[in-house]
Amino acid sequence: MSQMHLGVFVLGTGHHVSAWKLPDSWGNAEDLSLLQHVAKTAERGKFDLIFFADALNTGPNVHPSMMVRLEPLTLLSALAMTTSHIGLAATASATYSEPYNLARLFASLDHISGGRAAWNVVTGAFPEAALNFSRDHHPPHAQRYASATEFVQVAKGLWDSWDDGAIVMDKREGRFADTSRMHVLDHKGEFYTVKGPLNISRPPQGHPVIIQAGASDAGRALAASIAEIVFAVQQDLNAAKAFRADLRELASQSGRNPDHMKVMPGVSPIIGETEADAKAKLAMLVEMMDPKSALKVLSERLGQDLSDYPLDGPVPDLPPSSMMQGHAVTLTAMAKAKNMTLRELRDYAAAAMGHRLLVGTPEMVADGLEEWFVAGAADGFNVMPSWFPGAFDDFVDHVVPILQKRGLFRTDYTGRTLRDHLGLPRPAAPTR
Repeated sequence: MSQMHLGVFVLGTGHHVSAWKLPDSWGNAEDLSLLQHVAKTAERGKFDLIFFADALNTGPNVHPSMMVRLEPLTLLSALAMTTSHIGLAATASATYSEPYNLARLFASLDHISGGRAAWNVVTGAFPEAALNFSRDHHPPHAQRYASATEFVQVAKGLWDSWDDGAIVMDKREGRFADTSRMHVLDHKGEFYTVKGPLNISRPPQGHPVIIQAGASDAGRALAASIAEIVFAVQQDLNAAKAFRADLRELASQSGRNPDHMKVMPGVSPIIGETEADAKAKLAMLVEMMDPKSALKVLSERLGQDLSDYPLDGPVPDLPPSSMMQGHAVTLTAMAKAKNMTLRELRDYAAAAMGHRLLVGTPEMVADGLEEWFVAGAADGFNVMPSWFPGAFDDFVDHVVPILQKRGLFRTDYTGRTLRDHLGLPRPAAPTR
């Protein structure tokens, strides 16, 4: 029987915009000891990976969990020292980075962790970031995806700078490395010129695991060609099945084995002893919510400032977004299907950053995950707790055992690398 994969998406104090106000929620997303607790809890729950998103800007009225944060690759290197199995994933922008630097950083993390690194490739969802990098505008959508495709190609080439075993350290012969097994990339492309080689040996996983979350045509094409994990945003079972089937077909057309790409929709569980208890927790979070922060979350996901629209009116028809296209399409479709007001959609998006909510008992949450997994809508899930540490502790302590009892999730790790957990092959070094 196949089993689902689970990741935990750690976002500051929690995914709900008012999570930081809860008495038992931590108030400092820059406290390493608290983040170590989450990582250890995820490892205790036998999760595949822990994931930290990132952005390169901040400002007033943003989601509190996104206002201040630790740089994720630095953080993951620290977490690698207090964990032994959990995969370590981080977002890094292909728009505001250089391939050589980023390839070196992820290769280092893979070595430090013994083969547990993963890179979530993004092109930049927030145009304001351009102003922090000596640029006066954010590149157009098509250009960002074209350059990201080349960026990943260059990074993979750099990871293959050295063949496995090229560092021989032969003391008798006085030879540190077999330089005949070192390869100069000498890449000259449309966006990047990178000579190489990388000054670090081939990562333990060959290449760190590649994650991608684009839902536009360009994003899906990129995911089908490079992604080994795809973070998805669907709210509807049939839409999720269609999205996964389409990605698998695109992967096949790209010459890839679609089983080597794991689709993991985001899901935010709010768990109570009874369904009424869980709903009361959600209602409490809504009551404490800052309206401006909540509306900004929805505005970012729909790609337009919504502050001038009446909250108790219908969700407006908006032009297509060039930013978070997956969220924009999914949330708009849900709002129309359920005849939601803008206020109702705002409150929903603020609860889980626009992802699927599961509210109920541990059994109900497990049922919701099992339904999608068995139906072929997902290979696993990116769990997005509303607050930390309590909501995540609830999931690990009460939902994971149910999934394990049903045979849907592992009871222990059978390997040490993230590729082991995901059942992914280690990329072979290219023949020269």
